[in-house]
Amino acid sequence: MTQILYIGSDMSKAYFDVALCPERKASMLGEYPNKEQGYQEMAQELTAEIKSDEETIIHLIVEPTGGYEKQLVAFAFEQGWRVSLPNPKLVRDWAKGMGVRAKNDHLDSRTLAEYGAICQPAPENCLAAEVAGLDTLLRRREDLQQMLREEKNRLEALEYKPHASSAAKRSVGRMIELLEEELEQVEAAMKELLDQHTDLKAQARLLLTVSGIGPKTVLIILVFLHRWEARTAGQGTAKGLVAFAGLDPQERRSGDSVFARPTISKMGCTFTRHKLYLAAKGGVRARSGPLRHFYDRLRGRGKAYDLALIAAARKILVWAFAIFSRQVPFDKSLHAAA
Repeated sequence: MTQILYIGSDMSKAYFDVALCPERKASMLGEYPNKEQGYQEMAQELTAEIKSDEETIIHLIVEPTGGYEKQLVAFAFEQGWRVSLPNPKLVRDWAKGMGVRAKNDHLDSRTLAEYGAICQPAPENCLAAEVAGLDTLLRRREDLQQMLREEKNRLEALEYKPHASSAAKRSVGRMIELLEEELEQVEAAMKELLDQHTDLKAQARLLLTVSGIGPKTVLIILVFLHRWEARTAGQGTAKGLVAFAGLDPQERRSGDSVFARPTISKMGCTFTRHKLYLAAKGGVRARSGPLRHFYDRLRGRGKAYDLALIAAARKILVWAFAIFSRQVPFDKSLHAAA
């Protein structure tokens, strides 16, 4: 008989706590250092807990914690374990509903294990190495662009100061040159990665046919779609993807006394949501096209400017998901007619 053993892990920079839950009540397994030695030690003790006469599937439940969990997740995939990374707020709200008021590392790991045993979240797939590498390059490019903007603003501010030191100006100028060189190297590394993985390059080319997606946002959306595919093991829907980006509408209404203006949840990836909003802002400036027609219809029905832009960002993501799933070019004439 096959059984599933749910283990919950609460992560920190130096250590992680592990609890196991074979049924509905969790118990602590131990605390381990957040490095390879700790992962191996945890796996050995976990193996000793499993009965040899039963086939056991290990399902790891771990919250995303600033990247501290990534090495453990990679180790779990190497061991052939199932892995789920639920939203921390979702787990915390569930724990409050179960009557858990306190919060500490040991208790959080037991809560995660019990959440897995009771709610049984779907397992995820491992994100491809080339996609993870592209993601780190995109994040680094964003950091460099941010620092470059800041340095250029500092140089401009120095130009308006009557007694600014020339040495300070030269220092800022050297930093601008260095950042521009680093930015060029990151761009070259991204181009080299795409040349090595022609499937990613072909997918990016298809996404560029979508109205509203341009060279600045195509790779960000491509990585986001791959992450959603891995998170849902290829079973995700467009509606779930919109929620994953935090673009899903959130309504607050109860009877006649409670009513608030509907907003978006903002519970997803802030980085991707921001880029989609900027893509929609640029896409609706076109004189014609499916996205502009969609935006004009909303504005013609009296929708506010920001609401129409957010709806356009959501539409871009839905179109991109359809193209990514079907691997066919975007048919602008079909959507314009609709």
